[in-house]
Amino acid sequence: MIFTETPVPGAFLIDLEKRGDDRGFFARAFCEKEFAKAGLVDRFVQINNSLSAQKGTLRGMHYQLAPAAETKVVRCIRGSLFDVVLDLREGSPTFGKSYGAELSAENRRMMYVPKGFGHGFITLADDTEAFYFVDEFYSPAHERGVRWNDPEFAIEWPIAPVVLSEKDANQRDFDPAWHLTA
Repeated sequence: MIFTETPVPGAFLIDLEKRGDDRGFFARAFCEKEFAKAGLVDRFVQINNSLSAQKGTLRGMHYQLAPAAETKVVRCIRGSLFDVVLDLREGSPTFGKSYGAELSAENRRMMYVPKGFGHGFITLADDTEAFYFVDEFYSPAHERGVRWNDPEFAIEWPIAPVVLSEKDANQRDFDPAWHLTA
Protein backbone atom coordinates (compact mmCIF):
# COMPACT_ATOMS: atom_id res chain seq x y z
CA MET A 1 0.00 0.00 0.00
CA ILE A 2 1.07 3.54 -0.68
CA PHE A 3 0.17 6.03 2.08
CA THR A 4 0.10 9.71 1.06
CA GLU A 5 -0.59 12.29 3.76
CA THR A 6 -3.10 14.92 2.68
CA PRO A 7 -2.64 18.68 3.19
CA VAL A 8 -4.63 18.16 6.42
CA PRO A 9 -2.11 16.25 8.59
CA GLY A 10 -3.35 12.96 9.99
CA ALA A 11 -5.60 12.15 7.02
CA PHE A 12 -4.17 9.93 4.27
CA LEU A 13 -4.99 8.74 0.80
CA ILE A 14 -4.17 5.07 0.42
CA ASP A 15 -3.43 3.59 -2.99
CA LEU A 16 -3.01 -0.06 -3.77
CA GLU A 17 0.43 -1.33 -4.65
CA LYS A 18 -0.55 -3.63 -7.49
CA ARG A 19 1.39 -6.66 -8.63
CA GLY A 20 0.04 -7.65 -12.01
CA ASP A 21 0.43 -9.90 -14.98
CA ASP A 22 -1.69 -10.89 -17.97
CA ARG A 23 -4.42 -12.21 -15.62
CA GLY A 24 -4.90 -8.85 -13.86
CA PHE A 25 -3.40 -7.83 -10.53
CA PHE A 26 -3.17 -8.64 -6.84
CA ALA A 27 -2.94 -6.03 -4.09
CA ARG A 28 -3.48 -5.80 -0.37
CA ALA A 29 -6.29 -3.43 0.64
CA PHE A 30 -5.31 -3.79 4.29
CA CYS A 31 -2.28 -5.07 6.18
CA GLU A 32 -2.08 -4.62 9.95
CA LYS A 33 1.73 -4.43 9.82
CA GLU A 34 1.79 -1.78 7.05
CA PHE A 35 -0.84 0.38 8.79
CA ALA A 36 1.08 0.13 12.09
CA LYS A 37 4.40 0.95 10.37
CA ALA A 38 2.74 4.09 8.90
CA GLY A 39 1.55 5.04 12.42
CA LEU A 40 -2.10 4.45 11.58
CA VAL A 41 -4.87 2.64 13.44
CA ASP A 42 -4.59 -1.06 12.61
CA ARG A 43 -7.61 -2.58 14.37
CA PHE A 44 -11.19 -2.28 13.11
CA VAL A 45 -14.41 -3.45 14.77
CA GLN A 46 -17.05 -2.67 12.14
CA ILE A 47 -17.36 -2.66 8.37
CA ASN A 48 -20.18 -0.47 7.10
CA ASN A 49 -21.63 -0.44 3.59
CA SER A 50 -23.63 2.37 1.97
CA LEU A 51 -25.37 2.54 -1.38
CA SER A 52 -26.49 5.86 -2.85
CA ALA A 53 -28.87 5.39 -5.78
CA GLN A 54 -28.61 8.87 -7.28
CA LYS A 55 -25.70 11.00 -8.44
CA GLY A 56 -25.46 14.08 -6.22
CA THR A 57 -26.35 12.29 -2.98
CA LEU A 58 -24.50 13.98 -0.13
CA ARG A 59 -23.80 12.15 3.12
CA GLY A 60 -22.09 14.08 5.89
CA MET A 61 -20.36 15.66 7.62
CA HIS A 62 -20.38 13.05 10.43
CA TYR A 63 -18.15 12.12 13.37
CA GLN A 64 -18.27 10.81 16.94
CA LEU A 65 -16.86 12.39 20.09
CA ALA A 66 -14.48 10.69 22.53
CA PRO A 67 -14.52 8.15 23.99
CA ALA A 68 -16.31 6.78 20.92
CA ALA A 69 -14.38 8.85 18.36
CA GLU A 70 -13.87 6.86 15.17
CA THR A 71 -11.10 6.30 12.70
CA LYS A 72 -12.44 5.27 9.30
CA VAL A 73 -10.96 3.85 6.13
CA VAL A 74 -13.35 4.54 3.25
CA ARG A 75 -13.29 2.85 -0.13
CA CYS A 76 -15.67 3.22 -3.07
CA ILE A 77 -16.46 -0.21 -4.50
CA ARG A 78 -18.95 0.84 -7.19
CA GLY A 79 -19.36 4.14 -8.99
CA SER A 80 -17.54 7.27 -7.88
CA LEU A 81 -17.65 9.74 -5.01
CA PHE A 82 -15.89 12.87 -3.80
CA ASP A 83 -14.75 12.10 -0.26
CA VAL A 84 -14.12 14.94 2.23
CA VAL A 85 -12.35 15.08 5.59
CA LEU A 86 -12.66 18.07 7.93
CA ASP A 87 -10.19 18.70 10.77
CA LEU A 88 -12.18 19.29 13.98
CA ARG A 89 -9.34 18.56 16.43
CA GLU A 90 -9.27 21.22 19.13
CA GLY A 91 -5.97 23.10 19.05
CA SER A 92 -4.96 21.70 15.66
CA PRO A 93 -3.09 24.18 13.44
CA THR A 94 -5.32 22.99 10.59
CA PHE A 95 -8.60 23.15 12.56
CA GLY A 96 -11.47 23.84 10.15
CA LYS A 97 -9.51 22.89 7.05
CA SER A 98 -10.90 20.28 4.70
CA TYR A 99 -9.53 18.09 1.97
CA GLY A 100 -11.37 16.13 -0.69
CA ALA A 101 -10.45 13.53 -3.28
CA GLU A 102 -12.24 11.33 -5.76
CA LEU A 103 -12.59 7.70 -4.72
CA SER A 104 -13.93 5.34 -7.36
CA ALA A 105 -14.30 1.68 -8.13
CA GLU A 106 -11.84 2.30 -10.96
CA ASN A 107 -9.05 4.05 -9.00
CA ARG A 108 -9.50 1.82 -5.90
CA ARG A 109 -8.19 4.67 -3.74
CA MET A 110 -9.08 4.83 -0.03
CA MET A 111 -9.34 7.71 2.45
CA TYR A 112 -8.01 7.33 5.99
CA VAL A 113 -10.11 9.53 8.30
CA PRO A 114 -8.55 9.86 11.78
CA LYS A 115 -10.32 10.49 15.07
CA GLY A 116 -11.30 14.12 15.45
CA PHE A 117 -12.19 14.59 11.78
CA GLY A 118 -15.61 15.08 10.24
CA HIS A 119 -16.27 12.97 7.18
CA GLY A 120 -18.69 13.07 4.27
CA PHE A 121 -19.01 12.51 0.56
CA ILE A 122 -21.07 13.35 -2.49
CA THR A 123 -21.70 10.78 -5.18
CA LEU A 124 -20.47 11.50 -8.69
CA ALA A 125 -22.37 8.62 -10.31
CA ASP A 126 -25.65 6.76 -9.85
CA ASP A 127 -25.56 3.56 -7.78
CA THR A 128 -22.39 4.44 -5.89
CA GLU A 129 -21.42 2.07 -3.12
CA ALA A 130 -18.89 2.62 -0.34
CA PHE A 131 -17.31 0.41 2.34
CA TYR A 132 -16.09 1.91 5.64
CA PHE A 133 -13.79 0.14 8.06
CA VAL A 134 -14.32 1.67 11.52
CA ASP A 135 -12.28 1.22 14.70
CA GLU A 136 -15.04 2.03 17.23
CA PHE A 137 -18.63 0.89 17.59
CA TYR A 138 -21.39 3.32 16.64
CA SER A 139 -22.55 5.36 19.64
CA PRO A 140 -25.65 7.53 19.07
CA ALA A 141 -24.90 9.51 22.27
CA HIS A 142 -21.52 10.59 20.84
CA GLU A 143 -22.66 11.22 17.28
CA ARG A 144 -22.27 14.74 15.90
CA GLY A 145 -22.45 16.40 12.52
CA VAL A 146 -21.44 19.59 10.81
CA ARG A 147 -23.70 21.08 8.14
CA TRP A 148 -22.25 20.28 4.71
CA ASN A 149 -22.37 23.96 3.72
CA ASP A 150 -21.56 25.61 7.06
CA PRO A 151 -19.89 28.94 6.16
CA GLU A 152 -17.46 28.44 9.08
CA PHE A 153 -15.70 25.78 6.98
CA ALA A 154 -16.56 26.63 3.34
CA ILE A 155 -16.04 23.08 2.06
CA GLU A 156 -15.60 23.04 -1.71
CA TRP A 157 -17.87 20.39 -3.19
CA PRO A 158 -17.41 19.58 -6.90
CA ILE A 159 -21.18 19.50 -7.58
CA ALA A 160 -24.30 20.72 -5.82
CA PRO A 161 -26.19 18.10 -3.82
CA VAL A 162 -29.43 16.76 -5.26
CA VAL A 163 -30.29 14.31 -2.48
CA LEU A 164 -29.72 15.08 1.21
CA SER A 165 -31.21 13.36 4.24
CA GLU A 166 -33.35 15.46 6.57
CA LYS A 167 -30.76 14.89 9.30
CA ASP A 168 -27.88 16.17 7.14
CA ALA A 169 -29.91 19.09 5.77
CA ASN A 170 -30.76 20.22 9.31
CA GLN A 171 -27.35 19.96 10.99
CA ARG A 172 -26.52 22.91 13.25
CA ASP A 173 -24.12 25.71 12.45
CA PHE A 174 -20.80 25.03 14.11
CA ASP A 175 -20.79 25.68 17.87
CA PRO A 176 -17.72 24.40 19.79
CA ALA A 177 -19.78 23.96 22.97
CA TRP A 178 -22.00 21.38 21.26
CA HIS A 179 -19.84 20.03 18.46
CA LEU A 180 -16.73 19.28 20.51
CA THR A 181 -18.12 18.14 23.89
CA ALA A 182 -20.15 15.13 24.95
